[in-house]
Amino acid sequence: MLRVIPVFLFIIVAAAGAVLAQAQTMDPAFSIPAWIDKGKCTENPTFDPTLNGKPAKVKNELAPTSDQVILIVLDLTGDLSRIDEAKQAVVTSISNLPRNVWVGVLRAQDGLHVLADPTPDRQKVIDIIQSLTSSGTPGLLETVRPTLTLADSMIRKSPVRVSVLYITDGSIYRYREDYTDPVINPSDNHDLSRRFRGVLVNEKISKLERHISSLEAPLFVVHLHYRQNQLDLAYQNGLDTLARDTGGETVICRSNAEISQAVSHIFARISDVWGLILSVPLKTHRELQVGLKASCGGQDVQLSWRPHFRPKEE
Repeated sequence: MLRVIPVFLFIIVAAAGAVLAQAQTMDPAFSIPAWIDKGKCTENPTFDPTLNGKPAKVKNELAPTSDQVILIVLDLTGDLSRIDEAKQAVVTSISNLPRNVWVGVLRAQDGLHVLADPTPDRQKVIDIIQSLTSSGTPGLLETVRPTLTLADSMIRKSPVRVSVLYITDGSIYRYREDYTDPVINPSDNHDLSRRFRGVLVNEKISKLERHISSLEAPLFVVHLHYRQNQLDLAYQNGLDTLARDTGGETVICRSNAEISQAVSHIFARISDVWGLILSVPLKTHRELQVGLKASCGGQDVQLSWRPHFRPKEE
């Protein structure tokens, strides 16, 4: 993994060009993703953030028209009909992206593998996605932290919006690690392990929440296969929790027919994001509750944003 990050950062620095020559202040700051309801604001909005209820300063604003990097992580192991539908939807969405959006492709099976460094070359990315075969075991839970760490390093080094998008179809039962909560005492009908299923899944999600709470990139997930058993429901709810905690979103498809719409929706969401860099109060070592208002033409507009953030410890 350590060999991957410098490659990405070199690409991003080159993409940012002259913008990186701007002087950097030493004030601690962090970036949050935020969205304005589409069509509600036709001019530059004014943002009014708070941190723990106190007024905060916006150091910089990256508008939806600014440079962007999207890291697409493919975690595909199952139904080929769903995978083919998802690939086509992703290809269509990539083809419609603005030219100042760079796309990278990674694979999650057996560790995180870079298939394409971020690039404006649409055909290169499309060819890689179309040629990818599905195999192995799901890898989202094992790779989401290093992927978000990679995206976080880009945001901190360059004035660019970065989002992570997982396209996945995995079941919790197919992971290499066993999350199935085996019954401790099969002969005891009152054994509590029968009643509290999903404990291992929830523990894994909670641990990931703590680890990614200081990382700045939003996480998006399109899960291609909704499952109704108890453990997979815990897993799918966990994915939704991880995405929401970063300001992102999870969409879980119940049928093949929903896949194209889900992918299109998430790409639109990613494209519309504002990157707001907020100053952090000195000596802040706890979770920051983020409040945000915006006005446009003197009228308040509806917003969504990342609700909390935990600064990195010095």
